[in-house]
Amino acid sequence: MLRNKIYLFTFLLCFLIFQMACSQTTSNKIVPAAERFSEYQSILQGKKIALVANQASLVENDHLVDFLLSKEVSLIKIFSPEHGFRGKADAGEKIKDAIDSKTKLPIVSLYGKHKKPYPEDLSKVDLVVFDLQDVGVRFYTYLSTLHYMMEACAENDIPLMVLDRPNPNAHYIDGPVLEKDCKSFVGLHPVPIVYGMTIGEYAQMINGEKWLNNGIKCDLTVIPCENWARNSVYKLPVKPSPNLPNYRSIQLYPSLCFFEGTVVSAGRGTDYPFQVYGHPLLKKGKFEFKPRSIVGASKNPKFKGQICKGEDLSLIDIERLREQKQLDLSFLLKAYSELNAQTEFFNSFFEKLAGTKLLRQQIIQGQSEDEIRKTWQKNLDEFKSIRKNYLIYPDSKRKE
Repeated sequence: MLRNKIYLFTFLLCFLIFQMACSQTTSNKIVPAAERFSEYQSILQGKKIALVANQASLVENDHLVDFLLSKEVSLIKIFSPEHGFRGKADAGEKIKDAIDSKTKLPIVSLYGKHKKPYPEDLSKVDLVVFDLQDVGVRFYTYLSTLHYMMEACAENDIPLMVLDRPNPNAHYIDGPVLEKDCKSFVGLHPVPIVYGMTIGEYAQMINGEKWLNNGIKCDLTVIPCENWARNSVYKLPVKPSPNLPNYRSIQLYPSLCFFEGTVVSAGRGTDYPFQVYGHPLLKKGKFEFKPRSIVGASKNPKFKGQICKGEDLSLIDIERLREQKQLDLSFLLKAYSELNAQTEFFNSFFEKLAGTKLLRQQIIQGQSEDEIRKTWQKNLDEFKSIRKNYLIYPDSKRKE
C-alpha cells in the first residue's frame, strides 16, 4: 500500500513539473502578431480587406490568407512583393498580376508594372493589412514595398495595419547611412544597412519622420509581437525569400550582399546562397563551387557553369558572428585586394547597396576596416537618436 502511494505521489509530482515546464515554455514563446488574432479581430470586422503577403505570412502552419478566410474575414485582394506571393521568383524578376489558384482572389504585383498601388488597385478596400517577414537589412526591398503601400493608403484615405514580425538581425545597428543621391528601391530612407527595428517599428518611423510624399501620414496601426526582444534569437520557420534559405544566410546577408554590386558571386545558383563567395580568378580560395540554374531561386546566376574559387562560410561560428554585433567588411576587402588588378571589380549597383559613394572610394584607397568604420559613427549616432522614438520592444527579455 505504501509503495503504491509513493508511486502515485511520484507520478503526480512528475506530472506537475511537466505541466509547469510546458506552461513556462508556452509563456515564453515568441508569437508573431498574425497569430494574435484576438488583438486585431475587431479592427477587421465589417471591412473589406486587402492583404500584403507572401509565402512567409503564416499563422503557425496555415497561410494568413486561409486563416482569415476561415474566420470569415472579407478578404477581397492580395498584394505581392518582390519574389511574388509564393516566393519563387528571382531577385529583380518582374512579376505579373495573377489570380490565386486556391482562393481565386486577385493578386496585384507590386514588383511588376508598378511598385506603388494605383488608386484603382485600392478601389472598394476599407483596410490594408501588411504582413511581410523582414530581415532587418536596408536593401531588402520589403521596406520599399511598405513605404509605397503606406503612401498609397495615405493618398486614398485608407488605413493600414502592420502585423509585426520579429527581426532576426535586430540585435545590432551598423553600416553607412544612406545618402540622398543613392536612393533607389533597395534603399529609400536615411538609415544604416542594419537598423535594429522590426518592420512595425520601421513603419512608425516612416510616418513620424515624414518620409512619405509631401510629408503626408498614413493612418497606421501596428499589432506587436509577443515575448520578443531585440536580443532574442529568432530562427524563421520558413525562408523569407528564395536565396535566404536558413538562419546562417540571414545572419551573413548584410555582409555578403555587397558582392551583388561587384564581379564576385555571393553563392546564388548553389545550395548555400549568401553563405559562400567566389570568382573564377580568386586563386587564393581553397573552396570551389559551380553556380547552376535553380528554378525558384536563381535561373541565371553569375558565373553559371563556371568553377568559382573562394571562401566557404557555411561552417562559420554563427554565434560568434552574432556576438560581434556588426557586419563584416573583411570578405569584401579580401576579394578586392586580389581581384582589382585582374578585372573591373565594382559595378553601378554597388553605390545603391552601400547607400553612399564613399565606400567604393575608401576601398580603392586601401583604407582598413577600422578606418572605414570610423567614418560611419557620426551618422549612426544621429540615426540611433531618431530611432529610439519609434521602438516598441525592449532590448532584452525580462528575467523571470
